[in-house]
Amino acid sequence: MRITMVGTGYVGLVTGTCFANTGNDVTCLDIDPAKIEMLNRGESPIYEPGLSDLIKRNTKAGRLHFTTDKVAAYGGAEIIFICVGTPPDESGHADLQYVLGAAKDIGTAIEEGPGNTVTARTPKIIVVKSTVPVGTNRRVRDEIARHTSKAFSMASNPEFLKEGDAIHDFTHPDRVVIGADSKQTGDMLRELYEPFVRQGNPIFVMDIPSAEMVKYAANTMLATKISFINEIANLCEAYNADIDEVRRGMCSDKRIGNQFLYPGLGYGGSCFPKDVLACISMGQQVDQPAKLLEAVDQVNQVQRDRFIAKIDKHFGAAPGSDAAGSESKTASLNGKRIAVWGIAFKPGTDDIREAPSITLIQQLIDRGAKVAVFDQVALENCAKVFGADIIYAEDELSALDGADALAICTNWGEFLHPDFDDMKQRMNTPLIFDGRNLYRRESMAEHGFVYYSVGRAPVGMK
Repeated sequence: MRITMVGTGYVGLVTGTCFANTGNDVTCLDIDPAKIEMLNRGESPIYEPGLSDLIKRNTKAGRLHFTTDKVAAYGGAEIIFICVGTPPDESGHADLQYVLGAAKDIGTAIEEGPGNTVTARTPKIIVVKSTVPVGTNRRVRDEIARHTSKAFSMASNPEFLKEGDAIHDFTHPDRVVIGADSKQTGDMLRELYEPFVRQGNPIFVMDIPSAEMVKYAANTMLATKISFINEIANLCEAYNADIDEVRRGMCSDKRIGNQFLYPGLGYGGSCFPKDVLACISMGQQVDQPAKLLEAVDQVNQVQRDRFIAKIDKHFGAAPGSDAAGSESKTASLNGKRIAVWGIAFKPGTDDIREAPSITLIQQLIDRGAKVAVFDQVALENCAKVFGADIIYAEDELSALDGADALAICTNWGEFLHPDFDDMKQRMNTPLIFDGRNLYRRESMAEHGFVYYSVGRAPVGMK
């Protein structure tokens, strides 16, 4: 099939490349000439394991193309996937300007093109793959129709890609969800996806509003699980229980399972924060408050503040202290060197959007601390945010040189079994604030560290 992907961001690039890898002719359209030049050189603008190799292979085979030319991209496409960003605005509403802008361009291209029917089976199909509020497909359809009198079909096809494992997620999906405006449209999209579900996983074809809601329902459920386990972890700290033991006992219940139930600094990234806010906003618009999701968001934000509060408390900043009273929060960390391991919101990606580490680093800077950071792949993105305000280490151990404490924000595999003796020698103080519960408390005690984690009693404190 001849396919055009509108947008070469995370979703558009992974999806288009994987479609090309099953023999389809795919054109990826973007308005950024520099990004298109990079892709035409076989270079990926995003970090995703395995993606660069697939881009090079399919570009060389002539199945994958990159362009800024809208006329060329839309003209011969049987299926057009809209994969542009939908960032939240200040009130949490999804910003649809890029989606509707693409719709306008597509409508104009259909009207000015040689014809709308590119196969004998169905008119040109417009698929909204961006995560959008329920009802957006209708707005896209209306926007396209304002610019053309020719027929076209609409579909919704939400994505379920985990950053760091996106190639496998796309090629071995748990399920494919398609919302279609007709049986013909659904059948054609089913045919497109059949090579990826030969292991027997389902393709669900449903109405468009339901398909739009599926993605939000899935992501907000996962976000809820994360906030839930963090709420329980906070109770464990208050009552001197161990969240690791509680989690083991709880997750052995088959009705609950164990995924997305790890305590830590909360969720981040490009999906969960945005989708939770979008659902809250959707509820407000129809006078149906999403009270549970409002709490999920609140717990997630507070979890970051609790982490910096532990650091404050250790270094002598009591909550509520002020300039007229005892030592202030700023003074308590002023001049201290804090190492931070992990910037990306999760391992396997360079994405730092809504990452807890960014909040923590800014809080440390505001308190006068000197911050040295290390991450396997996200340092470049981190530098775009903080510039020369922090120190960028070449490896995790050099970040510890002269450090008064280490804060762990991302559970990269390389952090799981470090040389604790070397760490102690490099640090001014053997002090760790672990936001991902990477280490056994008994091991930290044996190595002589003062160790704070999430949902467990601290180690080494008198």
